[in-house]
Amino acid sequence: MPSATNRKRPVRIAGCSGGFTDRYLALTRMAGDPEVDAIIGDWLAEMTMVVHGTGKAKRQAEVSNKRQANGEGKQQSLEERKKTAMYAETFMQCFEPCIDNVVKNKIKICVNAGASDTELLTEVVLQTLKERGAGHLKVSWISGDDVTPQVRKLIQKGEKFESLMHGKALEEFGADPICAQAYLGGLCIAEAFRDGADIVLCGRVADAAPVIGVAAWWHGWSNDQFDELAGALVAGHLIECGSYVTGGFYSEFKDLIKASQLELQSGKHVNMGFPIAEIEADGSFNISKEKDTGGCVTVRSCASQLLYEIQGPLYYNCDVVADLTDIKMEQIGEELVRVTGVKGLPPPPTTKVGITLPGGFQAEWHIWLCGLDIDEKIQITKDQILYTIGDDISRFTKLKFQQMGSSLCDGAPTQDFATIDLRIFAQTRDPELLRPDVPNGFNRWVLETFLQSAPGASLSNDLRQVVPKPFYEYWVSLMPQSELGVTVHNKFEPQKTRELPPPAVTREYPRRQQSYETSNPVPLDSFGETVLAPLGYIVAGRSGDKASDCNIGFIARQDDEYEWLQSFLTVDRIKNLLGPQEYTGNPIDRFEIPGIRAVHFLLHDHLDGGYSQCYKFDTLGKNAIEFLRAKTVELPKKFLDRGRI
Repeated sequence: MPSATNRKRPVRIAGCSGGFTDRYLALTRMAGDPEVDAIIGDWLAEMTMVVHGTGKAKRQAEVSNKRQANGEGKQQSLEERKKTAMYAETFMQCFEPCIDNVVKNKIKICVNAGASDTELLTEVVLQTLKERGAGHLKVSWISGDDVTPQVRKLIQKGEKFESLMHGKALEEFGADPICAQAYLGGLCIAEAFRDGADIVLCGRVADAAPVIGVAAWWHGWSNDQFDELAGALVAGHLIECGSYVTGGFYSEFKDLIKASQLELQSGKHVNMGFPIAEIEADGSFNISKEKDTGGCVTVRSCASQLLYEIQGPLYYNCDVVADLTDIKMEQIGEELVRVTGVKGLPPPPTTKVGITLPGGFQAEWHIWLCGLDIDEKIQITKDQILYTIGDDISRFTKLKFQQMGSSLCDGAPTQDFATIDLRIFAQTRDPELLRPDVPNGFNRWVLETFLQSAPGASLSNDLRQVVPKPFYEYWVSLMPQSELGVTVHNKFEPQKTRELPPPAVTREYPRRQQSYETSNPVPLDSFGETVLAPLGYIVAGRSGDKASDCNIGFIARQDDEYEWLQSFLTVDRIKNLLGPQEYTGNPIDRFEIPGIRAVHFLLHDHLDGGYSQCYKFDTLGKNAIEFLRAKTVELPKKFLDRGRI
């Protein structure tokens, strides 16, 4: 670790995890690189927040009930508490093998794996370090993200907690919150490192917060150095998803396969390297990746990750707001991209909060159909089931009949290939409606029509999805930062534990960002002869979710192709490409980022409530871009002649 005299060199921060399922040896690999200064990792998602938050609430209720029935009882041991822990358990699988490398190379670590039990995870980490002979490492943890009491108090005071997705007030949903988790920033993490921590454990911090924290500590930034903090925010956004920025989910992935074949390598499209952000004192940075690994670092791989999950040219965070309008990316070396042009603005006085509500219960049936007349086979099946349900249809909050796949009349290599899945998806507040053993409910209504249904109809032999399961509404809103109570807990020096104040300088921002068409559209016929072909032959992109919003970013390869893309991709064009069955009728926002040749669209509430309750297969919006890139449009022939993606 560098001394204070040379601390101004760029800090090298490695991203080792983009989620709780990521490759478990990544942390060990990155900690084995002596040129890495710090490692960050993301173990949480909105799905895991719901799981951990509701799990903790259930555990607390059970403990409370036992105490009321049997008295206080004895304090549970650490091993007993671990059995019902609500932190990211996979973190420990990744952490234990890396300890020797962390000690040897004096590497700092910051992760959000604490989920809803950050203090308990801290105890487990401390125990593990002691057992491995590394008890000298100093561990801090951050609290303040569990805001369930504050949310309930604010509701009592009349706070509406309007949804950022569709604008409705929380009271319209008609259910009480189970738990609420706020997105914390990174400046509290910087404070923990300034106090001497080697490892900082967090619960729900913003995905990029660990990078902000490390960079602010390293460079000694104050909380009003907005340009510098904004650069770190964007760097954090690029590396927090692990290999998403180094070739994962990359539209041009075939280039990696071709490179492996041409160079007789096996590593280009496998074992994609984890990213490293080299952040300078002014907030500009380079993106590279770990040595001797597959994947790639290119302008378009970085641009793809930038477009993932953003919702406008302003990227909001409770430490700083990054203005992406003039961002630029430049390939300055093999597997090395430089990012500049990010501007910083004061943070908002609020931060994002995820409120988990009981959504009800859901179940589903699957019927397999094949061969000719698929549309009519679906119609007779659907009509018969709806006739049997009758007036009881009002007891469902959602009932969807979905065709999955298509059946070829000729040319299918196998019968399975030609078979479609008719999925019947049901949600309700009444679990009795979905119980398989009741004579007048969803299960019976589907089954009793079966013998009069379409020719060849076949039922799924896996009936686990017929049993009702609870689902949850994840309600995304805003709450004042003054209500958070962010606290840094230093286990190695408890007297330094302290609560941090909210930001002193803030700015109000609109909840919905500016949407616009291109300022100087060019006539499409000016690009010459066209060929009917899939849009994705010449356009790359990335899509993803923010709760129930879906963002879709398109990237052009060259300047003239970008000029065409700007003029071609309008909001109306996106609606037409989505089609009447896929376009929900909700607002669509559009903006451009010229420095990376991108056009971005935000589809409001496109994902039917988001992961926890969505009926769609693409619950996270990741396939939306691929659906649109496959649409056949009139492409300028001269662009296609350059080769297809």
